[in-house]
Amino acid sequence: MKGIVSMVTGRVGPNGFGSASTAEQVTEGIDATNLTVIITGGASGIGLETARVLALRKAHVIIGVRNMVSANEARQHILEENQSARVDILKLDLSSVDSVRTFAENFIALDLPLNILINNAGVMFCPFSLSEDGVEMQLATNHVGHFLLTSLLLDKMKQTAKATGIEGRIINLSSIAHNLTYRKGIRFDKINDRKGYTSKRAYGQSKLASILHTNELSRRLQEEGVNITANSVHPGVIMTPLMRHSSSLMKFLKIFTFYVWKNVPQGAATTCYVALHPNLKGVSGKYFVDCNEFKPSSFASNLVLGKKLWDFSNNLISSISKS
Repeated sequence: MKGIVSMVTGRVGPNGFGSASTAEQVTEGIDATNLTVIITGGASGIGLETARVLALRKAHVIIGVRNMVSANEARQHILEENQSARVDILKLDLSSVDSVRTFAENFIALDLPLNILINNAGVMFCPFSLSEDGVEMQLATNHVGHFLLTSLLLDKMKQTAKATGIEGRIINLSSIAHNLTYRKGIRFDKINDRKGYTSKRAYGQSKLASILHTNELSRRLQEEGVNITANSVHPGVIMTPLMRHSSSLMKFLKIFTFYVWKNVPQGAATTCYVALHPNLKGVSGKYFVDCNEFKPSSFASNLVLGKKLWDFSNNLISSISKS
């Protein structure tokens, strides 16, 4: 209940930050000169603000994005404000296994280190459709693509952490909507079925998958003794291009729930905090809301469900690769 009150009132949490904190505020004084960051979907909304602030803190930012025109405009926007910013863009369509593999290959070919991976991109409340690989679009984009991307870049992150002694961090963007999912959490046997599909529950399912992925990844990294953490975040409720499939509904709801909505700088705060703040050194397998640790749903905390999703995701990707 305290967490809900904080979200509504903007009251700060134990670390001094809250829902009204901005990305610049939570990273003030942090020097990220030695860090290389990949952020997916960094061409608009909170992804762009996250990329801008990380570049402002002197990190080398690589934006993975589907629309290269928008990405170039985003890069130019950052450079106009900060001429010394190090920002590069690479094409990435998370709904396509081939595109994810190509992105990873292209990044590795750059021979750069990789300290931080921010799995930010997503789609929301889409009408039912399948990706080019035959996977329900919200799960394909929000979970499967990021699951594969993380797997393909993990060795590079391990090498970087070992060579530099700097802790690697993986951040998965989830949502408080992970609480609104299907009856069993994940519809493993009906992932691609139109029957019973609802855009809201499918979105919730994909965001539940993000937390489950994070927690199982964290468990495995800790078991291996690797200097990399993995955490998930809820950015807040923000009117961004992500809501294009339900903009009319959201604008209507905003009239009556204006006090819980964030602006974009506030929406990017939790991601930036978890990515850069020294207070989180060694913290892994946690879920953050308003820059503070928050307890997710019982489904999201279910270790058995997390392991099952891990195996399911690997098998799904393997079947796509063989087809």
